[in-house]
Amino acid sequence: MAGIIDVPKPRINCSMLSQHINRPVCFVGRVEKVHPTGKTFTLLDGEGKVATVELNEPLEEELSGVVEVIGMVSNKGAIMATTYNIMREDKGIPFDLELYNEALKVVHDFPQHYPFEVASSG
Repeated sequence: MAGIIDVPKPRINCSMLSQHINRPVCFVGRVEKVHPTGKTFTLLDGEGKVATVELNEPLEEELSGVVEVIGMVSNKGAIMATTYNIMREDKGIPFDLELYNEALKVVHDFPQHYPFEVASSG
């Protein structure tokens, strides 16, 4: 069985979490708050809504800025992270979460043109 990293996963925002329960997803947001234990943090999406991310192990680095999380959406609507990637905002060019959110809407409104969720044949 392929791991979560190897399978196609939709990019989503907070309003799409409930449609992806128990499914792998990719979520991009700006770090709002890190829990003192380092095992959970919250991200703001391009609409300013909050998503909770839960980790198996505490963070070993400072987390700030824009982060891409790959994980499974739990029954509670939290993202159970498998991995995350801090998106460096080099050269003074900030990541535009609002524009990213607009792109997400286009991808989800026109799935026939953006077939990212490919059915696997076995």
